[in-house]
Amino acid sequence: MGKSFKELAIWQRAVESGLAIYKLTAAFPDSERFGLINQLRRATVSVPSNIAEGYGRATKGEYLQFLGVARGSNCEIETQLAFARRLGFERKQELDEAEALCDEVGRMLTATIRILRV
Repeated sequence: MGKSFKELAIWQRAVESGLAIYKLTAAFPDSERFGLINQLRRATVSVPSNIAEGYGRATKGEYLQFLGVARGSNCEIETQLAFARRLGFERKQELDEAEALCDEVGRMLTATIRILRV
């Protein structure tokens, strides 16, 4: 493994995805401050945080466990973005970008987990 989790492409993309979510939710209605805004922001911070924490653990098994948690949080984000779209809480371009980044991170997580399980 490298010297730092910050060198991981998957962590870098997860941070970019999180920043896109923060920008997107800034335009949500105030009534969603404790609803979708809070849920999306907590889940989006969880993804790169769990990638980093797992990377810093002592064993491959622990790393896999944290990558699984990150993948679960990423799925949570995808679900919440579906709600946001259906409720009309979006700027289409920003939501499209957030969904694309989320999808990319999900594919990267799945691939990384598959590779590490070998």
